[in-house]
Amino acid sequence: MKLFVWTLTLTSLAMAQKPLTLASQGSFFVGGESKTLPSVAGRGGFGTGEITINQMYVQYQIPMNGAQHVPVVMVHGCCLSSKTWETTPDGRMGWNEYFVRKDRPVYLADQSSRARSGFDPSTLNAVKAGTMPPSQLPNVLAASHQTAWTVFRFGPKFGEPFPDGQFPIEAVDELYKQMIPDLNSTLPNPNPTLKNMAALAVKLNGAVLMGHSESGFFPEQAALVDPTGIKGLISIEMPCPELKPAEIATIAKIPTLVMFGDHLGDVQGGPANWASSLESCNKFVQQVKDKGGDAEMMYLPKMGIKGNSHMLMQDRNSDQLADLILTWIDGHVEKKKAR
Repeated sequence: MKLFVWTLTLTSLAMAQKPLTLASQGSFFVGGESKTLPSVAGRGGFGTGEITINQMYVQYQIPMNGAQHVPVVMVHGCCLSSKTWETTPDGRMGWNEYFVRKDRPVYLADQSSRARSGFDPSTLNAVKAGTMPPSQLPNVLAASHQTAWTVFRFGPKFGEPFPDGQFPIEAVDELYKQMIPDLNSTLPNPNPTLKNMAALAVKLNGAVLMGHSESGFFPEQAALVDPTGIKGLISIEMPCPELKPAEIATIAKIPTLVMFGDHLGDVQGGPANWASSLESCNKFVQQVKDKGGDAEMMYLPKMGIKGNSHMLMQDRNSDQLADLILTWIDGHVEKKKAR
């Protein structure tokens, strides 16, 4: 029996180490507009002129059989970047590579104002120069280790993991390194990431949009901007806002999946009320169904899958969860495409 298990382990390892063959990979930007900078003393020689703001950086990998499948766009959450979807904190294959190895073209986006997308510095510079009051400084959100522990539901309180927790807690320091300042407060309203996501789906001639946490409902909001290129909506762990009947009707035309992990009401402290988020999304899913839409809630504990954190794409069973999503895409998006 031990030999059998060891053989299976070696086989799985060999599969994971199989060379990754791509048809193409690269990066580009979506959206963005020019903004004229005022003359500010002490700009360090850069002077006045125009800068580009509100653009969205996208990197992609297309497998050899990628043309057979609808591309998947993955967008990260608060205080994070598209690193979310890459190698897990404990060094395992992330969803980016896993989906590509399953023949899916994958596009990773950094939200406008985050990471490689950059942000608009003009207000910060104007306050420093004294041409705007300090009260106009945008809030820069940075999550502490303690906040992340409870909001991401690694355990009931900081430093104490759940006994059945799926997050690789021994590598939590690697997750903390991924957490970067969130500059969404520098953005106009509506958030340009929504328009950029919709435009990316059009550029790709159709795509499944996937959001997580802060961006969890972005796919639906992008569909309300322009549903033309959006073939599927995947929302992972977020509150679902109240929508108007006409907005629900628009979303009902697109297959929709919502996913939540475990321990939603089992943490002490933290600003996130995950139990009410699940309740609001159950209501949203039912509203879409009532409009004749194809909507599904995957509440993992109800499916017998226990211990998942908020960062379920980095949890130990992340491959299993990825397969659930891929199966859903095949049955609800790809099948619809084939008709």
